[in-house]
Amino acid sequence: MKSLVRSLSVLALGIFSFACTTNGKSVEHDEGTDSCLYSQLPFEMPRVIRPVFPDYEVNIKDFGAVADGKTLNTEAINKAILEVSSQGGGKVIVPQGLWLTGPIELQSNVNLYTEENALILFSDKFNDYPIIETSFEGLETRRCQSPISAVNAENIAITGHGVFDGAGDSWRPVKKGKMTESQWKSLLASGGVVENNVWYPTEGSLKGAKACKEFNNPEGIETEEQWNEIRPWLRPVLLSLAKCKKVLLEGVTFKNSPSWCLHPLSCEHITIDGVKVFNPWYSQNGDALDLESCTNALVINNVFDAGDDAICIKSGKDEDGRRRGEPCQNVIVKNNVVLHGHGGFVVGSEMSGGVKNIYVSDCTFLGTDVGLRFKSTRGRGGVVENIYIHNINMIDIPHEALLFDLFYGGKAAGEETAEELAGRMKAEVPPVTEETPAFRDIYISNVTARGVGRAMFFNGLPEMPIRNVHIKDVTVSRAEKGIEISQAENVTIENTVVESEGEMLQVKNSKHDRMTRKVRFVM
Repeated sequence: MKSLVRSLSVLALGIFSFACTTNGKSVEHDEGTDSCLYSQLPFEMPRVIRPVFPDYEVNIKDFGAVADGKTLNTEAINKAILEVSSQGGGKVIVPQGLWLTGPIELQSNVNLYTEENALILFSDKFNDYPIIETSFEGLETRRCQSPISAVNAENIAITGHGVFDGAGDSWRPVKKGKMTESQWKSLLASGGVVENNVWYPTEGSLKGAKACKEFNNPEGIETEEQWNEIRPWLRPVLLSLAKCKKVLLEGVTFKNSPSWCLHPLSCEHITIDGVKVFNPWYSQNGDALDLESCTNALVINNVFDAGDDAICIKSGKDEDGRRRGEPCQNVIVKNNVVLHGHGGFVVGSEMSGGVKNIYVSDCTFLGTDVGLRFKSTRGRGGVVENIYIHNINMIDIPHEALLFDLFYGGKAAGEETAEELAGRMKAEVPPVTEETPAFRDIYISNVTARGVGRAMFFNGLPEMPIRNVHIKDVTVSRAEKGIEISQAENVTIENTVVESEGEMLQVKNSKHDRMTRKVRFVM
């Protein structure tokens, strides 16, 4: 029996779209790109300042580094960085070879340049990474020092053609359901411990997991002895940049992170251009990029393959994030490809400091769990507003092409049952306070998706509906389900076609949504 395909065409108020052209032709990535990037932004944004370095360079081999894959080069690499910084800045060259190292600490005015065929492999020994005060998943906490880090540095860069491998497999827990039977057997044979179908690399890792009531930050760990016992659980992000200014990541590859891969926090004027990030699809918390509380950022021409969210905008969690009070703002995300991930482009769930003035365009998502993903929950607070998304293509999205979930519970799309979600939504409706998250003034246009679980799902809070979302020129084909709108106000959808074999449109507990339907049945 042939399937019944229903096509929904929706007409409403028009919204604008954006394009960057010169004499009728698209501008390629060259010296004119900067002008193109900023020329048609729907908000005011200063140009992002790239770092500039003096014509001075050293080679890590001159400081005793040995490329044999077994000599620990931590001291040699950091000595080279300190030398260049003390001389006023320049380039630290990592030549071709296999370089084993512990934590690398970037300093002001240093460009860490990696040559072709340079592979920097970070140590898999937990004790090589001191436990430090830091921020993780939006909370002030303690974690192991990151393989690459900088704090309060200015004018810094990692460039070239090399690869940074974070040795993440030695740190990460793995869920049995993420692996094939043969992969799981091989993992068990490597050692570690298993509990509730989750493999942990050590007993200390399992102990740390049990100390976490929510997400991954342990509670009740007070003494240094206790912290050291759970050191394997304190998985660091591969690259941590905190309170840095004029940052450039260009050309290099980051892979196999213990946790999040790239984490700029409270940075200003940051450019991520032509970078590749690869984390295994089974990697817990294996986000590719988490841009948190940053101002004036470019994320352009990159390739991301993530075990969790790919391109994610954050600003702190709950009271810690609100106290910091630093929104993530003035960000351009353009010309990126996402191969896998829980979400292609994501805002949240830690957004307590606010998110505003974000422009996303010309991105491709290939098999991400969700395409465009907005998520938060009660207790966060924060306002997400002035988000502009244009010209997105996506295929093979098992869940939503567009998702707003204000009842996010920490699980990936598809991991939570409908019954679990319904249970969390039955809670008594609280009053609106500083802990109430708000999502509003979001503009999405020219999106094409093929092969999705559900075209769109709006799931706002009864006390704070999702407001003023404008969708234009969207085509979704081969969708299992259509559009569901719950707890939303002023949603407008124009010139949109959704083809689905399931229920086309559900609207409940919403108002002022403007749309008309034309349904076409095709045998």
